[in-house]
Amino acid sequence: MRNQLHYLFCKWKFCYNIFYMHNMNNLRGIDLNLLVVLDALLAERHVSRTASRLNMSQPAVSHALARLRQLFDDPLLIRRDGQLVPSVRAHEIAPALTEALRQMREVLGPGGFDPAKEKRTFHIMMSDYASAVILPDLLKMLRLEAPGINLAVTQSSREGMLRQVLDGDCDLALGVFPDRPERIEVEQLFVEDYACIADREGLGSDGCLDMESYLARPHMLVAMSAEVNTEIEMALHAIGHTRRIAVTLPHWGNAPRLIEGTDLVLTIARKALSFQEHNPVLAVFEPPFSIPPFSYVQAWHERRGSDPAHLWLRKAIAEVSMSV
Repeated sequence: MRNQLHYLFCKWKFCYNIFYMHNMNNLRGIDLNLLVVLDALLAERHVSRTASRLNMSQPAVSHALARLRQLFDDPLLIRRDGQLVPSVRAHEIAPALTEALRQMREVLGPGGFDPAKEKRTFHIMMSDYASAVILPDLLKMLRLEAPGINLAVTQSSREGMLRQVLDGDCDLALGVFPDRPERIEVEQLFVEDYACIADREGLGSDGCLDMESYLARPHMLVAMSAEVNTEIEMALHAIGHTRRIAVTLPHWGNAPRLIEGTDLVLTIARKALSFQEHNPVLAVFEPPFSIPPFSYVQAWHERRGSDPAHLWLRKAIAEVSMSV
């Protein structure tokens, strides 16, 4: 117990240094709960999301921010282009503040997070691929273990997802992110490969296509933009080939059904075809060329890395993904 008290003293001394106090007695006039609000504001960069995260009202968070600005003699968060952007001073203190609060939670309570009692909304970005593959089991787990946690799911391109993670507009992004900016952390959920699907009518008796027949067919591409250079295109270019993209659409779930009754070929992540395995009209077969498998990950900003609720959610997603 004595060691724990000494540990807490050291951490509160950190708070003392943050506030530029000249002696420890000055801390008596400061509500140190403001540091919790500041940590959440720097992570969320949004007053209403901070209020939801801390189970506070928006006016209470705005009032706390006003008090923090007065204490620090710094704006801390500056409204720019409709967003709250941290000041230079806020950037300086954010990592140490988050780490200090995390360690204090470990000392003050068992685990510092109870999913059964937590009330919070998480903003997650994923395509309808993840909505079909991961979300069903995740929702079942959340309803049983964390009924007070809400999910707000949206979709964007890979670049759009990472931009919103960086800007603090979403907590997690699920997808394929081979090129990641600094301060974005990822965890691999599983490794995925590709399969092809086409209407059985018009295929050979073996129910597949050779390379010549594959290239002669029109193709469907699942992507947010027709100009995107996918892993499939890169694999074809590597062996000196291109294919004709006749249809581009952003919906993984509906794409296989649109193949029925056409001469189109869809080359897509294999798990997206699990619901078509017993469709007698469609044939699922291996691509006639090698396409490297890809890593499907969850990505988040490093400033959210030690948040107990965020840690719990990432663990839940990872556990669900092991069974897909």
